[in-house]
Amino acid sequence: MAAFDNVRVGASGFSFKDWRGPFYPESISASRMLEYYSGFFDAVEINSSYYRMPTARMFAGMVRATDPDFGFVVKLHASMTHGRDGSAFPFADFAEALRPLEESGRLLGLLAQFPYEFRRSDDNLSYLRLARSRLERFPFFAEFRHDSWLGPETFEELREMRAGWCSVDEPQLKGLMPPVAEATAPAAYVRFHGRNSADWWTPRPGSDRYLYDYSERELLEWVPKIESLSARCESVLMFFNNCHFGNAPKNAKEMKKLLGLPVARARRGGELEFD
Repeated sequence: MAAFDNVRVGASGFSFKDWRGPFYPESISASRMLEYYSGFFDAVEINSSYYRMPTARMFAGMVRATDPDFGFVVKLHASMTHGRDGSAFPFADFAEALRPLEESGRLLGLLAQFPYEFRRSDDNLSYLRLARSRLERFPFFAEFRHDSWLGPETFEELREMRAGWCSVDEPQLKGLMPPVAEATAPAAYVRFHGRNSADWWTPRPGSDRYLYDYSERELLEWVPKIESLSARCESVLMFFNNCHFGNAPKNAKEMKKLLGLPVARARRGGELEFD
């Protein structure tokens, strides 16, 4: 098996109340969750930036809470991927908020996750080019939910933009993106959304499209794909977005084991203690 030394595995977020017990100690405070999380994973995908504009102060705190080798991917705000209504897009403000991550060398990239309705068209391709140009100094990854984007033409356009393709594992429903492992940038990017087909379009009461726990067999399907990406790329970033009830860190740790990566990480401050 390959060494996978250039592979980072983590979760899409870290601050979840229902991770207390399944992953975090019951007594942990929200302010120490990232510190604890970084004892197991060397990267995190920040999703809160999709719901509210991030601040430099927020990211400066995250830098202080983690070791120098810990990296961050930041998801673009919804106004930049789901709005696109012709209003002024806050690219400059967003870029300014990233300064602590950028200056500390911790920023692994930005994730532009476009909705299913964002289908391949000349207008949408033009918007993608605009977004990339406004954030050109950062590594940039595009996730498409609609399979109209799948194909060599899109791959080549992303390469021309110096943008990465985001591979996904999600339900195999008509129109959704299949689990194609591709890379168009020095870093490969993979997101695991779960395979909850029953709740993807219309979640049942008490459920959610991302409520899913991967089996070992399902995770093993990705091992040869990750091996191929690892051999072709400078690095591979993998994040689990099935965050309910601690499934994301559970599956991320299981994936690390399958890749032969150590589950726990050495920390500069030693072991964490909790009352």
